[in-house]
Amino acid sequence: YNDFSIRKAGFANQFYAFTENTRRKEIVKLSDAEALSFDEILYRKNLPMTISFPKNRIKVLLLEDIHSDAARCFSQEGYVVESISSSLSGQELKEKIKDVSILGIRSKTKITKEVLQNAKKLMCIGAFCKGTNQIDLDTCLQRGTVVFNAPYSNTRSVVELAIAKIIFLMRNLTDKVYQLKNGQWNKSAKESYEIRGKKIGIVGYGNIGSQLSILAEMLGMQVYFYDLVEKLSLGNAIKMASLESLLSTVDVVSIHVDGRKGNDNLFDKTVLGYMRKGSILINLSRGSIIDLDSLKEYLQSGHIRGAGLDVFPKEPLKNQNNFSCPIAAFPNVILTPHIGGSTQEAQADIADYVPKKIIEYVNTGNTVQSVNFPEIQIPSRKNSHRLLHVHKNEPGILQQINTLIAQHNANILNQTLKTSGNIGYLITEIDKAYNQEMIKALQKIRCTIKFRVLY
Repeated sequence: YNDFSIRKAGFANQFYAFTENTRRKEIVKLSDAEALSFDEILYRKNLPMTISFPKNRIKVLLLEDIHSDAARCFSQEGYVVESISSSLSGQELKEKIKDVSILGIRSKTKITKEVLQNAKKLMCIGAFCKGTNQIDLDTCLQRGTVVFNAPYSNTRSVVELAIAKIIFLMRNLTDKVYQLKNGQWNKSAKESYEIRGKKIGIVGYGNIGSQLSILAEMLGMQVYFYDLVEKLSLGNAIKMASLESLLSTVDVVSIHVDGRKGNDNLFDKTVLGYMRKGSILINLSRGSIIDLDSLKEYLQSGHIRGAGLDVFPKEPLKNQNNFSCPIAAFPNVILTPHIGGSTQEAQADIADYVPKKIIEYVNTGNTVQSVNFPEIQIPSRKNSHRLLHVHKNEPGILQQINTLIAQHNANILNQTLKTSGNIGYLITEIDKAYNQEMIKALQKIRCTIKFRVLY
């Protein structure tokens, strides 16, 4: 007799298709339930487990053609993964996110308050890129959803593209390539220059700006930079006191600022006018930074010699969608479709880094390098149980929690509380088996946003 025969004959109450190692469709169809892990059977039968929730019940949704290494990493951890090559929006995203625990996106998918209202099970969002302005971080915080990004993984790729655009525009290669492809031989040094000895001005001296500073200096450029925050100069880079003084000094301007609201239209008609006549503008940061209509005027007049843009105010959600830009027709303009970090090396690094941060949070509760959450990192302790509690930051909450734990005769081994604005995040470790009455009581504490028993 096989297992199903025993179930059919009435000698067993339930027949599980255990598919951790092998999944056969015909067996799954005959079973009462599929068990991707033994924890699933224990969970269904309400029996003791080493963890509080089966990993195969954690659903991961990866959008925007995220590198396959990310799906592999999550799958190896035991999660159920679905990958979609495009972004989703509107009602489609609201429906898809309902039973998702972990969401992975890049820059096109907009995670709004309305979308998050449908995400009842969402624990984490992974931004598989540097920017997070496409995510409503405050609403995520209020709902207890932790957000991680990749602040360093694509830095080198972005910098190399910036250097490439600078060289192309300084050598006037865009015209030369176009002319030769159309049968016109124009061997001339007119309007063609080396970048060695030229002055580059970097607006925003963070991870990308500072690395661009190093490579540009190695190529013989004189580096100047401007940042609102006090930053240490690398190499021979010179910090400028104002944006106007920087723009009026340099031959090339490269923008590397974040997407905060205050930076919208930072380069408007007035600021663009500060640039030296005949200079070049590069933007690989955010599409909202530059007023493109004003840039068009300066390109027409020749005040700005050329521009290299990788980001735009409005970008298509899918690769097949149409795209338009007011400066696209200019021969001295290089436009690329937001591919600054789109190299195989960068995407592989991101697909390794972001899942590891998310898995660490799911397994330990640690939130180091989270974009929106209070940062906590504590080592795991043997023979203990870890409780995670996200709550509104109001007086008396910690006292209520500790009183309840004491009333149920549990001893606290370790406790760490961090706050961010009006949200508090508490990790508590207790030294004995907890009972469900204590868990129910902790869940009902006033101002609780999310409560999770980790192990």
